[in-house]
Amino acid sequence: MIRWLGLFLLFLTLPAQAEVVLDGGLSQGGVAFGRASAGTRLSFEGRAVRLSPQGEFVIGVGRDAPRNATLTIVHADGRSEARSLPIAPRRFDIQRIDGLPERQVTPRPEDAARIREENALIADSRTRDTAEALFRSGFIWPAIGPISGVYGSQRILNGQARAPHWGVDVAIATGTPVVATADAIVSFVHDDMFFTGKTLLLDHGHGLASVYSHLSEFTVAAGERVKQGQVVGKAGATGRATGPHLHWGITWFDVRIDPALLVPPMPKPGG
Repeated sequence: MIRWLGLFLLFLTLPAQAEVVLDGGLSQGGVAFGRASAGTRLSFEGRAVRLSPQGEFVIGVGRDAPRNATLTIVHADGRSEARSLPIAPRRFDIQRIDGLPERQVTPRPEDAARIREENALIADSRTRDTAEALFRSGFIWPAIGPISGVYGSQRILNGQARAPHWGVDVAIATGTPVVATADAIVSFVHDDMFFTGKTLLLDHGHGLASVYSHLSEFTVAAGERVKQGQVVGKAGATGRATGPHLHWGITWFDVRIDPALLVPPMPKPGG
């Protein structure tokens, strides 16, 4: 939280000639925050980037992003430039999980329509481009506990290779409250998704969103505004899960990024 406040205070004191400033570099699965002068237009890898009235913006890169990305800048005076941003490579773990119901590793044909429908609902929610820079609050861990799964790890489920893990898992007991990682608008609530069970999406603005999966209970409703640290639900083991935990994912539109890069190291419980 202090790191974030310092960053935005720095942005507020930048000289006018600093037309586009980015918070450090980018890595695979990373996210960066920046500030641009009034009248600037930006696009990142061909996607238009929203600027707040104060010039704040956010961009994200995926797990398998190439070594370079392009930030296109059109300045207020009409000058255009294409800035090449280096993307630092990362190495990702392999995680083996056994004991899952076979139907949730290899769904039956009759499950396919349901899965497609649920995926479409999530994808539609992730197209939101809310104008408010709610992410300005900074980010905190939504729950405190042992980390049982990390972003980007290749999943081997019941001995079969499956998609990478797109978030961080925090192993906590069923019923443990989980809180909003940042200021947000609740953009999606679903009571029973095939893979993720009780699922909640929080819209942090400018295409940045959190997903909380496997919940046992919701304490907020779609459309509700929440503040950082507010309880939004309780952990559980709904959907595809071998035990109670919170799965926390972050996306920038359809780009899945690493939540752990937005927060300090996990504190010790009770610390």
